[in-house]
This record gives sequence, structure tokens and C-alpha cells, in this order.
Amino acid sequence: MPIFERYLSVWVALCILAGLGLGSLLPGFFGFLAGLEYGSINFVVAVLIWAMVYPMMVAVDFGSLKRVHERPKGLVITLAVNWLIKPFTMAALGVLFFDYVFAPFIEPGTSGQYIAGMILLGAAPCTAMVFVWSQMTKGDPNYTLVQVSLNDVIMIFAFAPLVALLLGVTDIAVPWDTLVLSVLLYVVIPLVAGVLTRMRLTRGAADTQVQVAAFTAQVKPFSILGLLATVVLLFGFQGEVILTQPLVIVMIAVPLLIQSYGMFAAAYWAAKAWAVPHKVAAPCALIGTSNFFELAVAVAIGLFGLNSIAALVTVVGVLVEVPVMLSLVWFANRTAHWFPTEETPMTMPRRRPLQ
Repeated sequence: MPIFERYLSVWVALCILAGLGLGSLLPGFFGFLAGLEYGSINFVVAVLIWAMVYPMMVAVDFGSLKRVHERPKGLVITLAVNWLIKPFTMAALGVLFFDYVFAPFIEPGTSGQYIAGMILLGAAPCTAMVFVWSQMTKGDPNYTLVQVSLNDVIMIFAFAPLVALLLGVTDIAVPWDTLVLSVLLYVVIPLVAGVLTRMRLTRGAADTQVQVAAFTAQVKPFSILGLLATVVLLFGFQGEVILTQPLVIVMIAVPLLIQSYGMFAAAYWAAKAWAVPHKVAAPCALIGTSNFFELAVAVAIGLFGLNSIAALVTVVGVLVEVPVMLSLVWFANRTAHWFPTEETPMTMPRRRPLQ
């Protein structure tokens, strides 16, 4: 893992400080940037989000879906965690902490924004960084590619309805038009661009993976820079709130930490109980733990605005995620002996003969 990515949380923290300082020194400039929008879409943030997401989408190979049957156990666990468990537990933790536990310490009437930010993080499974975590745990690259591709397909159709459902259950207004537009802008368009780029790169190539890896290595710095620039912007807009309430970052981090370690424990235990080999169990549990925070940030801005608490929650998700994931990679590598080396076939329980 490159040193820049390994210490991503450090760079994010430095950008937070830079955003707070610049927001105080140059409020007019940040106000100007906030005004560069049409409807619910801020043009500056849109460009930065595309810079983040596009390199990840080039790495997705939908041709890998023809191998979806090869590692069924890991995929069952991944899909169950990502789409049936994780979004709902994240929403429940948001309600628990911001409607009750932390309610006395936040501004009245703002709990819905905290909860919405957590819902957006919980409903967006990781797309790009899971390749890094899988590599660090010696995960099966074919399985990792299949699970990412399958999650991306599901996300196109399930993300907006799932977010709308959870926002509605928690009594938050659901702006369907903005939600659908965000998915089109930040998932569908970058995904189509990534597919077309991949087709162009691999046309006539002897080794398609080498071509794709070389291209993504060239554009990946733009993805990281887009993320860091977005953090500077968001904290520039949020500076006044954070400086007057410095514990807000800690309050947001607490439920995110509980969610991350809890989801990993559930998926990792399920993989161990089902005798999934470690090269599948590790990436299977890690993708259920990490979030597609780039999408969450973009949608939070589109739904609630650049200086919203919901957008702040999603950015804190970036700050929390990297050190958490590195700690889980360390744990997964040291518990590899818990798992078999090969996957046993899925079998149905036999019926007992009638007496």
C-alpha cells in the first residue's frame, strides 16, 4: 500500500485543519464557491467527486460477473451484510446516539442531519479501497473483483430506494428528485465512463489487467487530490460549527466506530462458521465494513448542502475509516489460521426418510 494511502487519515486531518483555517481567513472566497451551483448541484464539488470516483470505476470489470458462481459463500455473506444488515444498523445507531445519547449536546432540531449522514454512509458499500484491503490480506483477486462488480450493479438500482426508505422511517423528508439525480451523476455517469475507458484500454491488449492497472495508477493521484480538496472545502464551510462545538467530531466518530467493528465481526464470524477460506473471508468481511464515502459525500451535499451537518458526518467517515480498516487488516492477517485454505461446496441438508 503506497505511503500516501497508508496515511490517508493523516492527510485528511491536515486538510481538516487547513479547511478550518482557510474558512476563517477567506469567508468570502468560500461563499463564492458555495454559490457556484445549479439546483442542488455544486459545480466545484461535482468536479472533485468525479475525479474521486472515475478512476475506481475503470477498475470494475463486469465481465467478471460470469464467475459469480465460483465463490458463492463469500458473496452471500457480503450481499447480506451490505444490503440487508449494514444500512439498517447504521440508521439505528444514528437514531440511538443523536436522538437520545448525544441529544443534550447538539443543537436542537439537527439530529435528523446527523442521522441522514450516517444513513448515506451505511447504504453505500465500498467500491475502490476494498481492492487495497484485499491485497493487504492476500485475498483472492478474482473474488474481490466479482464482489465489487456485483455491488456496483446492485447500487445503481438499490441505493436511492434504500436511502429513501431509511430517511422516511426516521421522519426525514425524502427529496426523490435530488436523490435520483445524485445517483445518476455520481454512480451511473462515472460508471459508464469507466466502462468505456476500460473497453478502449483493453481493445487488442495481450494483458488487459496490466493495461488497466497502468492507467489507474496514472489517474489515481487525481482521485486522492479530489478527496482532500473536498475535505478542505467542506471544513471551510463547516468551520464555524466545528470551532464552536469541537466535540462534534468525536460524537460522530463514536457510532461510526461501533458500526465498523460490529459489521466486521458479524461478517468475519459468519465466514468462519461457514468454513469460508481466508482469501475470501477477509475481503468479504472488509467490504462489508468499509463505505463508498465518495458517493456518500456527494449525495449529502446534493441533498442537504455544502455546509450541512449531513455532509460533515460523511467526511468524518473518511477520517475514521482508514485507521479502522488498517487495524482490521492487521487482525485478519493474524487470524488466517482460523480458516480453511479451500472452499467447501455449498450443500443442502438431506431430508430424513419418512418412517
